[in-house]
Amino acid sequence: MHDLVVRGGSIIDGTGQARFTGDLAIDGGKLTQVGGRAGPARREIDAAGALVTPGWVDVHTHYDGQATWDPVLAPSSWHGVTTLVMGNCGVGFAPVRPDQRDFLIELMEGVEDIPGTALSEGIDWQWESFPEYLDVLERMPRTVDIAAMVPHCALRAYVLGERAHDNEIPDAAVEEMARLTEEALAAGAVGFSTSRTILHRSRHGLVPGTASSAGEMLGIGRALGRVPGPRMFEMITDSLGREPDLSWMRKLARESGCTITFAIAQQPHDPLAYRRSLATAAELTALGERIVPQVACRPTGMLFGLQSTSHPFVAHPSYQEIASLTLPERVARLSEPTLRARLLAEETRLVNPVSRALLSNFAQMYPLGDPPVYEPEPETSIAAQARRSGRRPEEIALDHLLENEGRAFLFAPLLNYVDGNLDAVGEMMTHPATVLGLSDGGAHCGLICDAGMPTWMLAWWGRDRERGARIDVETLVRLQTSRTAEVFGFADRGRLVPGLRADLNVIDFAELGVAAPEMIFDLPASGRRLVQRAHGYRATVVAGEVSFEDGEPTGARPGRLVRAGTA
Repeated sequence: MHDLVVRGGSIIDGTGQARFTGDLAIDGGKLTQVGGRAGPARREIDAAGALVTPGWVDVHTHYDGQATWDPVLAPSSWHGVTTLVMGNCGVGFAPVRPDQRDFLIELMEGVEDIPGTALSEGIDWQWESFPEYLDVLERMPRTVDIAAMVPHCALRAYVLGERAHDNEIPDAAVEEMARLTEEALAAGAVGFSTSRTILHRSRHGLVPGTASSAGEMLGIGRALGRVPGPRMFEMITDSLGREPDLSWMRKLARESGCTITFAIAQQPHDPLAYRRSLATAAELTALGERIVPQVACRPTGMLFGLQSTSHPFVAHPSYQEIASLTLPERVARLSEPTLRARLLAEETRLVNPVSRALLSNFAQMYPLGDPPVYEPEPETSIAAQARRSGRRPEEIALDHLLENEGRAFLFAPLLNYVDGNLDAVGEMMTHPATVLGLSDGGAHCGLICDAGMPTWMLAWWGRDRERGARIDVETLVRLQTSRTAEVFGFADRGRLVPGLRADLNVIDFAELGVAAPEMIFDLPASGRRLVQRAHGYRATVVAGEVSFEDGEPTGARPGRLVRAGTA
């Protein structure tokens, strides 16, 4: 008698091979049969007509604070994610001294747009060291498995105190950060992360370590080679600036044996730079150096709305007069002819030229719609609509923002949409040297909502795309299961193979999709966050237990902390 049998599904096992029909049997949280006809079970799931896939492995999230109080970890868990990695981009909450807690919260709020008030109220700080942080995470049952990396910003603050932002630091400080990193890795951290982009700022300026020397990076990174097992060195570089310096990265990869990953994208100022990065990564892979570009499955962009952090009128004097009103009150006022005319006649008060340009670039601003469209036709842009109608783009934008009782969004892609289509994204996704990531689940609560990427990717690229080539579903599944698991050293998941962990999704592919994003206020201190619902998941199974059924949580908490070396 099996614990669970998934009957008669179309099995896509995560390896990229063709699907086949059969049963899955699960016992003791592991797969014991894949294919064929399984015997009786204590519980069965009817998967006839459905896809059965491994659970999604999301390697780029920011649930570092939320994971200490929230066992569900939505919206990622709504989208079939069964394993997620946090601690990315150099920000996190361990190690930490008692007098540095607010500083780390300010960094996370500045870099990842997670409300500081929510973090302050939600985190109970039962730790100081990174191993203690992992112990706290391990004590909470949850819906998904989680893993964590050591964040550079927290390390620098812990070791250097008020000098955390200094670029030149004593060798002894580097040695101490390396020691703490090694301690964290030995306790189960899956890697180390840092930020080297001028886009990551807090009220203190650039985050600690942005311009750290190659010597510091090598000194800390070598700790990854002193602990057995695969380890990740993750960083965010200036995707809007020059390509990253690979010299010290290659040295680190050779000396430590670690895998290095950094984000690449199609950039407006140099649309073909991503191809140079792909070619370089392929050459280094052939040499045995594990440098793996991390890519997204859709444009990286912002959602402008009346509930968002920003929109084209956010710094207009007339809007600032009503900004503190409730959403229905603001919609009513913005619909008044007198206020509307005054608002449209005004200039923004924004001083920063980049922000001014971004909020007035109506050629790269599109109605998101419901269902949302992330590969919009160029002629649907706000600028194109204005040209056709003979009206100002500001008028068109305001009209769209007032739709759905003020809950509509304008989509403003920044990267990966230079050509008005996703062809470059498809090229990056399917390149053998890359890994899929950058969902940022748990972060960018007021302006970006990409945690639904796994669902959207499978539906759009595998079924709905019409303005370019699609990608076969078997490949799409592999990209967000065995490929992500392999790169991060999770050998016990990502494939439907007997003996591996029983993490899987049962999917009604014809119904699979994402809803329009919505703003909710359920974080501690009534903090806001953008979320996106999914539909089409018949069931999600984690370690052999059904955690979601028909999109609703079952209350099961089979998830655990994944410590490196145990997966």
